[in-house]
Amino acid sequence: MERKKKIRNRFKKSLAVIILICLLAGIGTQQSADVLAAANPTENTNACQIRTFTVRRGKKKIFGKIFIPVSGSEKKKFPTVIYSHGFGGNYEVGEPYARELAKNGYVVYCFDFCGGSPDSRSSGSTLKMSVFTEQKDLEAVIQKIKKQPYVDRKNIFLFGTSMGGMVSAITAAEHKKEIRGLILFYPAFVLVDDAKKLYAHEDEIPKKRFYLWMDVGKAYFKDLLDYDAYAQIKKYKRNVLIVHGDEDDIVPLSYSRKAVKTYSSAVLKVIKGAGHGFDGKDEDRAVRYMLSYLNRQKKQ
Repeated sequence: MERKKKIRNRFKKSLAVIILICLLAGIGTQQSADVLAAANPTENTNACQIRTFTVRRGKKKIFGKIFIPVSGSEKKKFPTVIYSHGFGGNYEVGEPYARELAKNGYVVYCFDFCGGSPDSRSSGSTLKMSVFTEQKDLEAVIQKIKKQPYVDRKNIFLFGTSMGGMVSAITAAEHKKEIRGLILFYPAFVLVDDAKKLYAHEDEIPKKRFYLWMDVGKAYFKDLLDYDAYAQIKKYKRNVLIVHGDEDDIVPLSYSRKAVKTYSSAVLKVIKGAGHGFDGKDEDRAVRYMLSYLNRQKKQ
């Protein structure tokens, strides 16, 4: 569901490699070096420090990167956002958002779900992945993140896109006291109905199926057949921000409209002309909505 952004990220990496080859061949100039720096930034910027950060869930390893604002105080604690990617995505999808939030004083953790995509750097197979294994991954991340010395435990927010939005929503409902707020971009509550359209009973589900753009297993569909996502998410009583495009052809806007009515306190921001995923001005607008929400919700 987030394939376009993943392709764009790969293009940027390829561009950086091409420029590096030119430099090593003696073709590059100082201008080329500047382009290289822009295409492949270091892990320390003026706005934040970027570190590899690994979480363990049993025998599984969850790979991610954490973005920490640069501060004059080593002891400062920051409000923190945990980003969850969508179906077939990875941590890189969240990087543009993480960098913007870090500039504004937020720690952000972006990670790969176990089996979340064929490119995942976390443990596990896509054949074993489901909404509920991803919920377990996110719960493990929450417990590790909140113990970090630079994290303000009173201000931990979940942020998810597409399938990661649904995972964030059901996880927040189970951790109401720990999660200060919830941000959902085009959350894929449609997954339940999609599973039911494909299979009426569990015994119809094959062990392996190519779905959308990758292989998934029986676990992906099985537990969705009798699941009510809206009954779960309504347990979360704090303020929620939902952002959705009105031309989304993967997750219809109607699912977010229903979510707003389900939550006791939620706001839906509709971006006209936007599809499943935000780019350019749509992404900028989504970031403004998110920052406005976070700045209002964080506990002083």
